[in-house]
Amino acid sequence: MTDKTQDKSAKKNRDIKQQSESQKPFSQLNFIVMGISAALIVLGFLLMAGGNSDDPNVFSYEIFSTRRIVIGPLLAFIGFLGIGAGIIIRPRTKQN
Repeated sequence: MTDKTQDKSAKKNRDIKQQSESQKPFSQLNFIVMGISAALIVLGFLLMAGGNSDDPNVFSYEIFSTRRIVIGPLLAFIGFLGIGAGIIIRPRTKQN
């Protein structure tokens, strides 16, 4: 009699654990992808920063550098795409 109740309680505990794992909206993989993407966004904005001159009467062509108009925005855009992918990704579940 106790074996049956133990089997039932073990099955119930297993079902509860599987249910709680499947109801989590994000897994560890989602957070890793979103963290890396957020770092790319910050890096992109840092690369776009700067380019000012010391004298306000002098125009600085440094604002048109490849780093500021190509690489920085590209990294930020890839970061934003990565955030979207991190939200959408659904990791594989273990099936017993």
